[in-house]
Amino acid sequence: MWTDPRIAGVLNLMLAALRPPPGLGRIALALAFGLVTHLAFAAGVLSMVVAMFFGMSESLGRVPQPWAWLANAALIVQFPLLHSLLLTRRGGTLLARLVPGPHGATLATSSYALIASLQLLALFTLWTPSGILWWQADGVMFWVICTAYALSWLLLLKASFDAGAEVQSGALGWMSLMARIKPRFPDMPTRGLFRLIRQPIYLAFALTLWTVPVWTPDQVVLATSYTAYCLLAPRLKERRFAARYGDRFARYRAAVPYAVPKLTRRTPDA
Repeated sequence: MWTDPRIAGVLNLMLAALRPPPGLGRIALALAFGLVTHLAFAAGVLSMVVAMFFGMSESLGRVPQPWAWLANAALIVQFPLLHSLLLTRRGGTLLARLVPGPHGATLATSSYALIASLQLLALFTLWTPSGILWWQADGVMFWVICTAYALSWLLLLKASFDAGAEVQSGALGWMSLMARIKPRFPDMPTRGLFRLIRQPIYLAFALTLWTVPVWTPDQVVLATSYTAYCLLAPRLKERRFAARYGDRFARYRAAVPYAVPKLTRRTPDA
């Protein structure tokens, strides 16, 4: 019976229908990784917006004093340290091996965004508030500061888009895996806000730190620490750009200021 060619043909068709088509596992991995990455990204950004809006006075951390400040300091330090470490050559190797199998290198940029998002989520949800309130805007001043806060976030969104939204959001890795191509980074950013200053993302992030309607010792510590990071960290980024783009970046750097726009400027030859 089972040797009947017709029956054997039907069985082969049934087995072929049950067998996943070529590339289905790769596509499923890409979609799953993209979903997790973007959910984490949204959660990290939302937690940051809300926590800073309340001056870091409304978080879930409950570490007793005096250990709370040590725990908060660790939360502050963990983001820039790991964030910068993963941008090194050794960090890139680690990211490429983070996902087991042959697709780790392709997903490296998505892995980087996922880790950064989880770091931000940890910082802004696990912070232990001091319980001290120094100042809170009200009346017209509240709405003025809230407008400035919203504009700072819009500026950060615009700067991230100008730099390459697919990289900033983590989409580059999983979308490249979906298309079965090697991730292709966007060109050196010189358009949009990058025509005015070289580091609009860091400037916009620093502005979000200082345009909040509630001020506490917690917010002061966070704003001071991360403003220093926003001023110093781009130096490492510019070293990488100088090595990658050479004279082209040198001309751009000579024409465009670091973080404060000039009233008159040269057009970058890039």
